Amino acid sequence: MSEPLDGVGTARVLSPGRAVARHAVMLFNSDVFLKFFAAFLLLYWLVRENLAARNVLIVAASYLFYGWWDWRFLSLIFVSSVLDYGIGLALARTEDPRRRRIWLWLSVGCSLVILGFFKYYDFFVESLGALLAHWQIPFHPRLLGVILPVGISFYTFQSMSYVIDIYRRQMKPTPNLVNFLAYVAFFPQLVAGPIERASHLLPQFERTVTITRAMLEEGVWLVLWGMFKKVVVADNLAPLVEMVYGHMGATGPAVVLATLAFGVQIYCDFSGYSDMARGTARVLGFDIMVNFNLPYVAVNIREFWQRWHISLSTWLRDYLYIPLGGSQRGAARTYLNLLVTMLLGGLWHGAAGNFVLWGLWHGGGLMGHRLWTSSGQVRRGTAKWARGAAWLLTLLFVFYGWLLFRAGSWHEIAVMTRALADATVPPWIGSFALNLVAFTAPLIAVETWLHQTRDPLAPLALPVSRRILLQGTLLLAIALFWETRQQPFIYFQF
Repeated sequence: MSEPLDGVGTARVLSPGRAVARHAVMLFNSDVFLKFFAAFLLLYWLVRENLAARNVLIVAASYLFYGWWDWRFLSLIFVSSVLDYGIGLALARTEDPRRRRIWLWLSVGCSLVILGFFKYYDFFVESLGALLAHWQIPFHPRLLGVILPVGISFYTFQSMSYVIDIYRRQMKPTPNLVNFLAYVAFFPQLVAGPIERASHLLPQFERTVTITRAMLEEGVWLVLWGMFKKVVVADNLAPLVEMVYGHMGATGPAVVLATLAFGVQIYCDFSGYSDMARGTARVLGFDIMVNFNLPYVAVNIREFWQRWHISLSTWLRDYLYIPLGGSQRGAARTYLNLLVTMLLGGLWHGAAGNFVLWGLWHGGGLMGHRLWTSSGQVRRGTAKWARGAAWLLTLLFVFYGWLLFRAGSWHEIAVMTRALADATVPPWIGSFALNLVAFTAPLIAVETWLHQTRDPLAPLALPVSRRILLQGTLLLAIALFWETRQQPFIYFQF
């Protein structure tokens, strides 16, 4: 596990053997970002009514934010952005279907080559070497040890969707390069999403906005709640997970509790980032899509993916699953499309076998759910006990998937899975469980309330005194657990 730095962080390593960013990343939960955002906000307030100056400032600040990690990779995001901007204009001027396909595949091909080189080259070369060695064929691969640019999967998919939507004639390209650069590099969601569609975010750079009190209140709540989930919950569960994963002498109770802790950790870490991204953008007058919607209340695996990492699941649906044929070419083809889509969704997370297996696990789950529903077994108005059983089975399925996701190797997956059959109770399990409950209970309480109200902004409807009490409590908890050596966000490595 890479060590965090003072005020910044390095990308977390969930799987060994892959090249990841080792340079400093500006974190939302750091003093550095607070100073950066304060300075930016002052300048932003001065130019907010001047559309051109505002967008130039956003691009400059976003590139500073990204370049803080490693300035050399600014050329990568700039070149890929300019390429897709130019191809978007070319598509708009071209009517010939063949030439349009050439422009499309030039964009998609360049994006995938860049992504593949930085993210997957060593993985595929190592995998090929292992396969040939199994067949006793001499092969001595040369690994490049390429640094993985932070956020490359997010901004690459975002830029690709822009070109594809223009090709499909679902939107027109922007004639303004600065606006497009701002869309691709918008710093609140640059390195860990959500993966925004151009049809939603890009028009917001083409108009001025009036920042209202409601926007500020919404932004402050989202930042506070996201920061609480990250700093108080996720970062305090991380050491509990580390106690078990990577130490393969664990027993069943330890693996179960550590996997529960990781399921909560990764949710709070990632959804916390998404909340902070939305809140930061809202303070600036921008609207970013909701990326999480209480995923652990899902009663089937399909619903889970409608609630978890929504920007990725909808991207995979619209740009991969449906183009493959979706559910329109018979049952066998539908199941294959589901499996391929989730396999690539797992691979999107990283060049490692455990991510591939995690994708296949969820692909198999979606296939099983579709088979079950198409057989006529599901009825409307299902009894509460049946829905409860469905929720529990979904949770068990998802959390075993987190074991696959978190384990660092095939060997560790096998060891941790076998350990589930060992009922030996470690002497420290009581303290472990107490800490897990202590840090998870406030999250469950608030999110149960949000689920019952069906309003993620329900706290803003509270009387002023109660709202101040709630937000003050969150702020106090954040201050108590604020560290000078912040833990980086898990999804920075993807």
